[in-house]
Amino acid sequence: MQDKQAEHSLQRVTLLMVLLNAFTTPLMLSAVNVALPAIATDLSMHAVLLSWVPMAYLMASAMFVLIFGRIADMVGRKRLFLIGTGSVIVTSLIAAFAINGTMLIMARFLQGMSAAMLYATQVAIVSSVFPPAKRGQAIGLTVSTIYLGLTVGPLIGGYVIDTLGWRASFMVHIPLAVIVLVVGLFFVKGEWSAEERGSFDLFGAMLYAFSILMVCIGVSWLPSSLSFIFLGVSVFGFIFFFLFERAHKHPILDVRLFFSNRVFTFSCLASLIMYTATFANVVQVSLYLQYLKGLSATTAGAIMMCQPLTMAIFSPLAGRLSDKFEPRRLASLGMFISACGLLLLSNLRIESNLNFLVFSLVITGFGFSLFSSPNVNAIMSSVEKRLYGSANGVMATMRIIGQMTSMVLVTLMFALMIGSVEIIPDNYPALENAIRTTFMIAALLCIPGIILSMARGKLRY
Repeated sequence: MQDKQAEHSLQRVTLLMVLLNAFTTPLMLSAVNVALPAIATDLSMHAVLLSWVPMAYLMASAMFVLIFGRIADMVGRKRLFLIGTGSVIVTSLIAAFAINGTMLIMARFLQGMSAAMLYATQVAIVSSVFPPAKRGQAIGLTVSTIYLGLTVGPLIGGYVIDTLGWRASFMVHIPLAVIVLVVGLFFVKGEWSAEERGSFDLFGAMLYAFSILMVCIGVSWLPSSLSFIFLGVSVFGFIFFFLFERAHKHPILDVRLFFSNRVFTFSCLASLIMYTATFANVVQVSLYLQYLKGLSATTAGAIMMCQPLTMAIFSPLAGRLSDKFEPRRLASLGMFISACGLLLLSNLRIESNLNFLVFSLVITGFGFSLFSSPNVNAIMSSVEKRLYGSANGVMATMRIIGQMTSMVLVTLMFALMIGSVEIIPDNYPALENAIRTTFMIAALLCIPGIILSMARGKLRY
């Protein structure tokens, strides 16, 4: 009986630690997205350079999440989780006091690198503590808390930006992050790591990070001829990385999972497509509301809450349903609904009614909530317990690469349709076209995602 109580106590306090952290990082992220117009004005950043404020964060997260997932398996998931929490606090302060655009982008890169430690460990810690029968609900709560942070972030961020300036948006999450450190250090007992530590694949890690860097630089320099060289190098880098990892005894990315586990493979690919299609919504809607509609940061933040609030409400329900019903059906339906919402958003114009925007965001958010928790549950439930760290690393990598690709798409549209100029009223028609085109491409991307989601096979026989 005492062992049972101790186990339940550990589950509660560990979930509290993860949930607090799952709330704080998205809180900061969504607050910063609202701050982009203010940052552009204060630091005199043109459209393409401004897109690198979120891009640098995502690029660093994508470069390092796999690496930290492997390190977490070796040295302990909780240890790396707490190091990441402390690092996010420090790098957030550096970003808040940036004196120019270059310093801010460098700080955002370091911030994304720090956050990668959290992305690589959150779900792995939850999966390590909770048994399979309760895992879907715990994951659903974690996902819901992330969306809760995304929900209140625009509103809180908009308020502090209007009252204290854009620098405050990088600091709103710090008090809660400090609490996470206290809970993790003094109340969460124990550690979780892989049964076999193995060795660290340094060459594979460097090759992977280099390939991600080449993609981002290549896209940002489009349509110059040099950009195609960078993109070509990245393609060869990823191919070589994939072949090298397949032959390595202790890879940072266990690509053998993709060959032996259809549910895992197709679920990860569906996640990659879904995040590519939907992540840039918040950035584009922020620019649309503040530039094209002329709204304040506070008002824009309140409207931007609609999509993540919908996700926060329905994600726990979707998580519980995925414990009882086949995840692929829930996830596929969710992606279809999100595609409909993105198609509506592709019709946004300067004169569009705000009620139309809110409705479109709610539809997109509802579809995403039906997709996300069941898809995560399918991924983690399709592998053995000893592979939780690797599976979480792959899953986080798919999510972050999807988010990064979503911003790559935005950067590409800005480069092609607006160019390296500041966003002023003369450029508003070009900004509108860039936003609408990006949403249309995102909606079309969901078609192969739905096919992959349905084709993944059954998790329960």
